Amino acid sequence: MKKLTHDEISKNRSTLETLHKVKKLPVYVVLNSIRSNYNVGSIFRTSDGAKIEKLYLCGYTPYPPKPALPAQGELASAGRKEILKTALGSTGSINWEYIKDPREVILKLKSEGIKICALEMTDKSIPYYKVKKEDFPICVVVGNEITGVSQELIDLCDFSIEIPQFGIKQSLNVAVAYGIAVFELRKILT
Repeated sequence: MKKLTHDEISKNRSTLETLHKVKKLPVYVVLNSIRSNYNVGSIFRTSDGAKIEKLYLCGYTPYPPKPALPAQGELASAGRKEILKTALGSTGSINWEYIKDPREVILKLKSEGIKICALEMTDKSIPYYKVKKEDFPICVVVGNEITGVSQELIDLCDFSIEIPQFGIKQSLNVAVAYGIAVFELRKILT
């Protein structure tokens, strides 16, 4: 066993120029009111690794500057360094958009036949690994680090998934939970 060099790993990867040819995972993600710039950057990086279809940043979720677009208020510059540092260039490889109202995004995706799934513990949530192929395309709604996905958004969801917890804490870091869930969704389709 030999550790691969960066060049050896990069040889079989897409580039920004060839990215449009890569088949994306039929997963859309709504991030609603994520507080931490670092969590947002980490979610961008994980989204690139899983090659999701699109990331929607909503509520007060900070977002990176979008190339060739004017800044959209103060949020555009808030935390740019932290998001960009943690994302390691993936803000340019992920299709993303800032839309303040998450309901607008969810209702639009629902009208296109996309199932909406909250990453949240509810009285009817299923384990994250029990999503079925028939549930795709899917939109995963990810909520705030403290309060999670609001009941208002849960009411718009078709179902919810949870990651079982076995220790004394009731949840994982939002970026970690997202990573577990999105790579499980990739596994379901392969």
